[in-house]
Amino acid sequence: MTQPEPDATPVLALEEVSKSFGAVRALRGVSLRLYAGEAHALAGENGAGKSTLIKALAGVHRPDTGTVLLDGSPVEFHGPADARDAGVAVIYQEPTLFPDLSVAENIFVGRQPTRSFGRVDHRAVKQAAADLFARLGVDLDPEQPARGLSIADQQLVEIAKALSFDARVLIMDEPTAALTGSEVSRLFGVVRTLREQGAAVLFISHRLEEIFELCQRVTTLRDGTWISSEPLAGLTEDDLVRRMVGRDLDELYPKQETETGEAALTVRRLTREGVFTDVSFEVRRGEIVGLAGLVGAGRSEVARAVFGVDRWDGGEVEVLGRKLKPGAPSLAMAAGLALVPEDRRAQGLVMDMSIERNIGLTGFAETTRAGLMNRRAERDRAVDWAVKLQVKYARLADVVGTLSGGNQQKVVLAKWLATAPQVLIVDEPTRGIDVGTKAEVHRLLSSLAAEGVAVLMISSDLPEILGMADRVLVMHEGRLAAEIPRAEATEETVMAAATGRAARGRDAA
Repeated sequence: MTQPEPDATPVLALEEVSKSFGAVRALRGVSLRLYAGEAHALAGENGAGKSTLIKALAGVHRPDTGTVLLDGSPVEFHGPADARDAGVAVIYQEPTLFPDLSVAENIFVGRQPTRSFGRVDHRAVKQAAADLFARLGVDLDPEQPARGLSIADQQLVEIAKALSFDARVLIMDEPTAALTGSEVSRLFGVVRTLREQGAAVLFISHRLEEIFELCQRVTTLRDGTWISSEPLAGLTEDDLVRRMVGRDLDELYPKQETETGEAALTVRRLTREGVFTDVSFEVRRGEIVGLAGLVGAGRSEVARAVFGVDRWDGGEVEVLGRKLKPGAPSLAMAAGLALVPEDRRAQGLVMDMSIERNIGLTGFAETTRAGLMNRRAERDRAVDWAVKLQVKYARLADVVGTLSGGNQQKVVLAKWLATAPQVLIVDEPTRGIDVGTKAEVHRLLSSLAAEGVAVLMISSDLPEILGMADRVLVMHEGRLAAEIPRAEATEETVMAAATGRAARGRDAA
């Protein structure tokens, strides 16, 4: 779908670029143009080719065919340093700073201004960093150690570092995935400042509302192929989804009506000193219970304690009437409990292991005999669940780290669903995955509930909670602040409880 381009030479462009890895064609004749003073979104499902495109712009991958253009002239980047020197900077979701260096030292590491005899001019380093933060309109102490900085502040340091190299193109890859609402607003303010100063910004996010809020144009990829480049003005989210997935997404939250049964998970007065206090709730068979709250409210910590990853100091946890011991995940699994953790890369998968081995991690009892692994049984188990969850892969023997984020999430789900759990706890089940895969995960959770599985779903995505949960439990500062039936759950009622306003209102009454 060709749309009129701005009447200017793009700062950076790709023309008919293709890139393959073995038999996998990651990009097929893709074109992209980035203009000064514009924020340009890159949209597409996981596996659409966005990461490969970014790496082609950043000098990590050299295109097999096609051309990279800088200010209208062909250019070859032989590595990331070439791209950086040309003014192209990438801000990743998880910054990599040196924790024991100061903020200013991280910005200028390896190229600090010096005085006589080669000594570092610490005053000049500090002042230069302060000038960069002033240009961005943010208040950060250049002498503060990087250790302990929030992800949001770390990203600002990376942006300042990019500006110190005179970056003209800023590529932001899922920068808001781990940020709170106020941190996202601050980041967007910085991006708008950079646009006003003439930078070209390429913004990648699975949150469609962010694309429409921040960007002026969007390029959509599907299966490595260019679909469209067009202004966002006049487009709707449904239009963009249709371009991304190639079909209308009829129902993002396919919630089935189910018959609820007996209590499968019962939590009584669970307490972990300094983390959460006196938490009580139950989840019944056939029910999806949403656990909501602001970042730091204690939601994930409760889930980890229930599963036995962390010990609790007081209270009880029962699965189908069977009491669990604190700090005993193996007993929780034996009782029929499964936990899909928030951080799939660090806690849900072994990134250097194969897809089939990751799926098989929870099934050694079924796939080993006399201490020896039955490889056929392991493979059959992996094939079965990979097919059921429609995991996209080249070979099951491939390292799981080569998969897209959405397919990695499916592997984590496959690993736990293979245990036939009675209770499934899913923590941020759709964070960082595309809208099409998100609908598939929702459909899976709804089907599991219909089959009688009790589902506890923790999510920071409020529409997801409202769309999928039969009941909503809301935490505030380590305590359970409210239990809201589906019919009464709205953004207003949930946020009132999450911020403590509902409790204050009751106290005033």
